[in-house]
Amino acid sequence: QVQLVESGGGSVQAGGSLRLSCAAYGYPGSSYCMGWFRQAPGKEREGVGAIDSTGTTRYADSVKGRFTISQDNAKNTLYLQMNSLKPEDTAMYYCAYAYRLRCPVPPSKGDFAYWGQGTQVTVSS
Repeated sequence: QVQLVESGGGSVQAGGSLRLSCAAYGYPGSSYCMGWFRQAPGKEREGVGAIDSTGTTRYADSVKGRFTISQDNAKNTLYLQMNSLKPEDTAMYYCAYAYRLRCPVPPSKGDFAYWGQGTQVTVSS
């Protein structure tokens, strides 16, 4: 079992930055994939990016070059650094966890068994 707790959301103007954190509790395991997803009102939950236990990262085209996923293994914490934010980035952001060797390409919500409660990101123009 893994429990995930996100933090760091908030409101920011377009062009600004935010860093989200996701703390993992329980037994994270040695082989895993952790992902970031987001869901805007009335839309499907979509993958933002993911990182596996080797440190390999993947990103959705919509955030490449603006968002960076990293992890601190000592703290069992996942991060999402978001720069050059746009109003269309407004959504509830979730982190997710899967016991697997590599992240699926692209990451899909059905591939992850464990989810955090979400943190809201609002970008105003």
